Amino acid sequence: MELTQATVNDLLARLGPGDGYMYLPVDLDPQALTDLLGSRYGAPRTLVLDGFTDPTADESQGAALLVPFEDRAVTIRAWAYGDQWVGSGTARDPEGTERPVLVVAHREVPEPVAVAPGEDVDWMERLIRITGWTRPAQRPDVDWAELESRLGTALPSDYKRMVETFGEGAFDGWLDLEQEPWTHLRGDGLLIWAGTEHEELYCWRTDGDDPDRWPVVVRSFDGDDLLFDYQAAEFVCRILTDPHHPYTMARYFDTHWFMNYREST
Repeated sequence: MELTQATVNDLLARLGPGDGYMYLPVDLDPQALTDLLGSRYGAPRTLVLDGFTDPTADESQGAALLVPFEDRAVTIRAWAYGDQWVGSGTARDPEGTERPVLVVAHREVPEPVAVAPGEDVDWMERLIRITGWTRPAQRPDVDWAELESRLGTALPSDYKRMVETFGEGAFDGWLDLEQEPWTHLRGDGLLIWAGTEHEELYCWRTDGDDPDRWPVVVRSFDGDDLLFDYQAAEFVCRILTDPHHPYTMARYFDTHWFMNYREST
């Protein structure tokens, strides 16, 4: 079996939109399948490793993927994608042979975290809670005066707190936080502060002298712009928690984290 994204599409189509699973040929590389799914859905969570099931795994983390294999799962990794859990790895078939597997299960899409009209929200504090961040500030000594001098502009205070707090990495292993804003779109009045593998650029429209009032603009790979009248930290909170947001990650992940690249290397 030649393993490509097209192959993965065919296999998932065979499993259908509900619950399903299949054992794959023994000569298929399970890590290659996991890598293909990871490039599509982002960083997975591990449900089973070397035959040991994560004791904290429950329905909110994809435990339904383990049901077909009873106690025969060897290694299973899971992704949340919309209203579906997707899992891959290896499990022993009824004859006891360890084989690569692909499995899907229904997933309840979480509701967004509500914000009352007029509520005074510290969006950075909310972002820390949403991601479960407990580590000390990763870059507390950034020389913002020097950086802003080079850029020729002051920067939004919530962005500076994000960089100081989280450092170099990505939200949900997907949304890369730039450590220094950059632009090739200055003629459009855009300054880039984050991006994704899908070539979406997350920018500010640098209108006015107060950076804390700059709105967020998302420029897609085909050059279209969509404006959001809130700041960077609020924008990240909303895409993490609101499954109806145009750039949501809440439909795909119900537990959110910040992947620090320095810790991951």
